[in-house]
Amino acid sequence: MAQKLFRLDVLIIILIILSIISMFIGVIPLSINEIFSLSEQQQNILANSRFPRTVSIIIAGASLAVSGLIMQQLTRNKFVSPTTAGTMDWAQLGILLGIISFPAINLFGRLAFALVLAMFGTLLFMQIITRIKLKDVIFVPLIGLMLGGVVSSIATFIALRTNSLQAISGWMHGSFSTVISGRYEILYISIPLLIIAVLFANQFTVAGMGEDFSKNLGMNYTRILYTGLFITAAITALVVVTVGMLPFLGLIIPNIVSMFKGDHLQKTIYPTAVLGAIFVMFCDILGRVLIYPYEISVGLMIAIFGSFIFLWMIYRRVKTNA
Repeated sequence: MAQKLFRLDVLIIILIILSIISMFIGVIPLSINEIFSLSEQQQNILANSRFPRTVSIIIAGASLAVSGLIMQQLTRNKFVSPTTAGTMDWAQLGILLGIISFPAINLFGRLAFALVLAMFGTLLFMQIITRIKLKDVIFVPLIGLMLGGVVSSIATFIALRTNSLQAISGWMHGSFSTVISGRYEILYISIPLLIIAVLFANQFTVAGMGEDFSKNLGMNYTRILYTGLFITAAITALVVVTVGMLPFLGLIIPNIVSMFKGDHLQKTIYPTAVLGAIFVMFCDILGRVLIYPYEISVGLMIAIFGSFIFLWMIYRRVKTNA
């Protein structure tokens, strides 16, 4: 039953159903039965708010899930992701530094700062884990979480000292409530990055087997590694700049898929992308209906589900090794 549920065609159907539901849930009621007789106001809401929100959820969910899959493949650790490597925290710090340095900076300028810091932080994490002697599968992501906590504390301290805390509060908790037409299109940059990830899928799989193994097959290990890390950092920066922090997404989704599809990136990348979008869509819809007409941020919903699943994964790993 579970194997059938994780078939790509089944996942796509589930995503389409949730996307339709997402389009018609909100403070201003819209009915699918009246789709051909909507008022002008309802048409504007559908085109400028609900549709951008649904599209951005799909892109952000799919992109972050694939980013986590790539990081786990390259580090050979199932508990590494943009969350547990501190990449998101570095991206948030980049946004803050951009706002402080250039108060009138636009979205692309913030993205540039976020990308540079996210790439730097990811490379720093990789350098740290390559130098430590203890490479326990759980110990490695704990290093990333501690590093991310330090970076987040530094960002908060700087924000308090510069009276910029309110300016970055929107990036501290992920939310699609402010996504409207004209403010989400930057996420489209994630699509070519996902295409590159698909094209390099086999090479990422080989690189995940180790530097020596890759070089013996004639591959440029360093180039493949930096390509994967750039894709991860760029996608993380894009999502954080647009909708904020979506924690644990890149950690739990690839692990769930690998339980049923194995570890070959070429075979798992598509189900991972679709399941990532489904998970974010589900959390967003649930956040909109639990305290309707108010809304719980999707970042909080993902953090709640993600933290429980993360703890279950750790327990499962420890029990398996016992």
